[in-house]
Amino acid sequence: MLALAATILCAPQQPFDHLLHTEPTVRSRRASSTSKDPDSNADNLRVPPGQSHTLCELTGPGVIRHVWLTFPEAAPSWLAKDGGARPDEIVLRIYWDGQEQPAVEAPVGDFFAVGFGERREVKSAPVVVEDGDSYNCFWPMPFFKSAKVTLTNESPRPLNSTYFHVDWEQRALPEKTPYFCAQYRQEHPAGAGKDYVVLQAEGEGHYVGTVLSVRTRSPEWFGEGDDRFYIDGEEVASIQGTGTEDYFLSAWGLKLNSMPYSGTTLLEGGFGHLGQKTTAYRWHVCDPVRFSRSLTVAFEHKGWVPGDEKPDGKVHGHTERFDDFASVAFWYQIGQPKRFTTLPPAADRVPPSLDLVVDGKELLGTAKTDGAQLELQGGWPWTGFGQVFARSSKDGWSVEFTFATKAVPRRELILVLTRSFDYGTFRVLLDGEQKLNDVDLYSAELGRSEFMLGTRDWPEGKHVLRFECTGRNLQSKGLFLGVDSVRLRERLPPR
Repeated sequence: MLALAATILCAPQQPFDHLLHTEPTVRSRRASSTSKDPDSNADNLRVPPGQSHTLCELTGPGVIRHVWLTFPEAAPSWLAKDGGARPDEIVLRIYWDGQEQPAVEAPVGDFFAVGFGERREVKSAPVVVEDGDSYNCFWPMPFFKSAKVTLTNESPRPLNSTYFHVDWEQRALPEKTPYFCAQYRQEHPAGAGKDYVVLQAEGEGHYVGTVLSVRTRSPEWFGEGDDRFYIDGEEVASIQGTGTEDYFLSAWGLKLNSMPYSGTTLLEGGFGHLGQKTTAYRWHVCDPVRFSRSLTVAFEHKGWVPGDEKPDGKVHGHTERFDDFASVAFWYQIGQPKRFTTLPPAADRVPPSLDLVVDGKELLGTAKTDGAQLELQGGWPWTGFGQVFARSSKDGWSVEFTFATKAVPRRELILVLTRSFDYGTFRVLLDGEQKLNDVDLYSAELGRSEFMLGTRDWPEGKHVLRFECTGRNLQSKGLFLGVDSVRLRERLPPR
């Protein structure tokens, strides 16, 4: 019974047990960006484009217990009139015990469980991002002799007003204490005939987490692929799941949520949307996957494929897809990790554009309206020189735009429209044919949404896009419309 009680008290579900006793040989410390001048509030640092900054160099033995980091949004602001670095353009690296190669290497956004350079809230046990601004990591990170933490700004814009804390303990460590490791990897798109590999590790250790980001290159659902864990050289995975959303502890698709050990932090475009962006995380805190010699973690990239991509014209529910994948693997291992991939530069980490774009400035030059005032509204987050902003105080107003297309095969017509607190509902027609009805553009927060209008082979010629105001959401304060761009998005050829 005593052994059983000890096991229960040490279980990961009891996170506060270490507070029940003192450790006089342990010294708590912090490295931070605080100013050396006690009379100054200049606690921030600036990292120019293309440069790195060492946040701290610690002398061990010890354990990093907490990392806190904040920096401004990429949008232009009083901190940077031309904008700043995005989370996916800032690389976090951590080096253990004087090694030349980092054991932790990932873009900051992806490391903190949000891909595609977005800022979102995360409410998990080891990673917390408050309101998309305050980045917190609680993974324990032990080291024997030294630790070095760096940030590299790979953006063409500066990394301004950056603040940090690294809270750590000076303490003795058992000889075989494992190192904390994390590594980013990507395939744009996932390779044919083989699973997408998240990790290939050699040594002894345990796997503790996955962040996975996917940008779809086909409509329908990408996530039927199983997770697979190959332990100690297995040819057949001894651990295999039942679908991508199942691995992330969801079911029947992924939904926006953030829980202690799993969540979906980004879901842009909606189910079945061509170009949908998704980021999900799964922490194996209570169920680490242990290995003695090696571990390979991989995902099938299978899902639903529409009939127009198959020779038989039928929808297929479990077939290989070729979407854009990116991931961060998190694990602990005894000894330094062997590198299994290289980090691409920031420009190559962005999924390639699939769009031919007609922006707001070009659309405005062709506009004809009945009952609205039109202007080009520049600024963040709109494409190019800005969106076409149409305002009116009366129901029933309309506006038409003409756009030209080159002769291109198999492109989906995508509308990028603004949502805001004073926007209306609209009927949308293309060349006189209704494509969308009563599209509600109300949102409590300013943002953009994409709408699919259909795939076809586009001949060279001109087309008329018409918006008719049909009213407004009861919560909306107005009847406005914002047209960011019209896009012809490339789709996969039939297979």
